[in-house]
Amino acid sequence: MKDFIIDLDARNGDLARVAAALARHHVALKAGAAVSTGPRVVARFVPSDIDAARRALEAAAVRFEEGDVIPVSLPPRPGELASLLTRLANGGVGVRALYLSSGAGGRLEVAVAPTNVARARLVLG
Repeated sequence: MKDFIIDLDARNGDLARVAAALARHHVALKAGAAVSTGPRVVARFVPSDIDAARRALEAAAVRFEEGDVIPVSLPPRPGELASLLTRLANGGVGVRALYLSSGAGGRLEVAVAPTNVARARLVLG
């Protein structure tokens, strides 16, 4: 699983242009966020189709980075997310992004963008 990271101008419709480019290439978003930091917007998203997302962004001349994302399913109990993040931290793994959604049976579906993918996989077993 991959996520895409894009740095955009918050004032000139760049985010709308990216969304339109993805739509033209039939890319849906599984998860994502866009956060403004002054005149800039950092957008991160997990696409439904990685290759189509690449083609869409390249066709729109949008610079982007890709990162690995590790999916994790957690039981619907308080403290499960804290436990997951503590395991990663204790294993020396930082978190660049975290995507959350609810899944079947009320489970919490988490996608973690770790600082070290190999170590995160080892820590998470």
